[in-house]
Amino acid sequence: MAQAPGILGRMADAVAQPALGTNGAVVAPNHQATTVGLQILRGGGNAVDAAIATNAALSVVSAHSCGLGGDAFWLIWPGDGGPWRRVAQDSGDAPEPADSDGSPAFPAGDSDDRVLDRLVGLNGSGRAGSRATIERVRAEGHDIMPMWSPLSITVPGAVRSWADAHTRFGSRAFPDLLAPAIALANGFPASAGWSAAIERAAGRFGTDGGWARVFRRHGRPWREGETVRLGPLAMTLRRLAEDGPADFYEGGLGTRQAAFLAEAGALIDRTDLATHESTWTRPIGLDYRGVFATTHRPNSSGVIALIALAILERFAGPRDDVDPDWIHTGVEASRLALQDRERELAQPEAMAPGALERLLDPAHAAELAARIDPRRSGIGQPATSPRGGGTVFLAAADRWGGLVSLLQSNWHGFGSGVVDPETGIAYQDRGVSFSLDPARPNALAPGKRTAHTLTPGMLFRDGRPWVAHGSMGGEVQPQIYLQVVSALVDGGVDVGSAVSAPRWGLETRSILEPPEHLLMESRFPASVIADLSGRGHPIRLLEPYDAGVGHCHAIEVQRGADGTTSGFAAATDPRSEGAPAVF
Repeated sequence: MAQAPGILGRMADAVAQPALGTNGAVVAPNHQATTVGLQILRGGGNAVDAAIATNAALSVVSAHSCGLGGDAFWLIWPGDGGPWRRVAQDSGDAPEPADSDGSPAFPAGDSDDRVLDRLVGLNGSGRAGSRATIERVRAEGHDIMPMWSPLSITVPGAVRSWADAHTRFGSRAFPDLLAPAIALANGFPASAGWSAAIERAAGRFGTDGGWARVFRRHGRPWREGETVRLGPLAMTLRRLAEDGPADFYEGGLGTRQAAFLAEAGALIDRTDLATHESTWTRPIGLDYRGVFATTHRPNSSGVIALIALAILERFAGPRDDVDPDWIHTGVEASRLALQDRERELAQPEAMAPGALERLLDPAHAAELAARIDPRRSGIGQPATSPRGGGTVFLAAADRWGGLVSLLQSNWHGFGSGVVDPETGIAYQDRGVSFSLDPARPNALAPGKRTAHTLTPGMLFRDGRPWVAHGSMGGEVQPQIYLQVVSALVDGGVDVGSAVSAPRWGLETRSILEPPEHLLMESRFPASVIADLSGRGHPIRLLEPYDAGVGHCHAIEVQRGADGTTSGFAAATDPRSEGAPAVF
């Protein structure tokens, strides 16, 4: 799609110009990682190969946002030829994880059904440990799940998801995919963003202990351009390359993790690691003004994004670039969808029977849309409490039609703050999202997956992949999904304009609670901010290009008149340190 100055296009005063390529593309929040992914594509690897290599690289250069101790959610559109065809021939009936989710999707049109039949979801989120009970956490003196605590560590699922994606779709040897990350762990230049993230974490976790020994070993801030060496992480990555990713869970590395986590006070044991499996899923989606928007099913927040999108479709599109009525409607649609999240979202087995189908029923969107007061906000009073958001989004596209949309996270910026100085693994605190109310679908229980913020996206036109997109941003992720899809579809802008545009986001007091602020970048016109404030929105202004409203990246698959792929347009968010890589 050519650069378009339409809806939202003129609002982006520093538009990320899309990079154009004909053979492949990679986007991520760090340019060193996209370079790695592009090397894999140039070497004949497919989009899954590139995604694994890029994610492994991000676990080093963006270790504050993701890593071996975190979770992942995937959307995979398999390609038609090249290594994809060889994988299909050689692997055939490659084994899938044992608990594959065979639950039905909601009704869709024939074309949409064909998309969902081919599009693959992979749930790489971990589970609560076998000792994780509400009684145990309450006995420790907590009324809610504690943040930055070993009690909130769940089994890391990302590495298992790499292994499963590779087994089913990968074409390059697994050690080859980890080699660039190993090289980076042995030395990469500190960026301004890296140094700032380390110092924020130092204020939270202190300057001694396992975290500091791995990530702040000089006892002072990193200087921009200084070589960062993460020796323990390099050794762990090398071990995974040599012994295979199963070692992370079932082998010696799993044994080491179990012992360390037990000593740290986590509720995970050796069996929890050894028995962890990913889940292959059928994605979900709905039509938005002729575009089929897809995402991952629960426990992902993808369903929340789709509910908000379905509400938004029931209103006329924006009048112009700075239509406060449209922004108000989007904010209110998101607010109502977030209420469904609080009441309903959990792992599929814990949700009420038929909940997913009911939430995605058009009648539900119609009922919610009718609640929106065009002149008045329904947001509560402002409050100040910490939010989450240690996440990366990456996407990869290859010349054979393969496309990957992948979110990976350790949650609150180095997650729990528990870091093993021997392995360099920083453990997520995704368990903080659990409820300690046993009546809630998302109540803590042993072996249970928590409701997740991660919301990967993939858009289709005429049954063909169009855009892979996603964002970090914790609670804001489904809202960014809504804004980017609206910009692309309603505004007709290109992916660069869509990811660069001024952004808003409802801020919650804490995970899975009602919103109490409307975050808005100060790049919005003052008249729009004043209009929304007058409708009762409790606005908190952010600096221009503030990461508090996410890092969103996107790859557009461009097509010729005959419908065949002609190239790619890739864009990374100017709020990040990313740069698109294409060839």
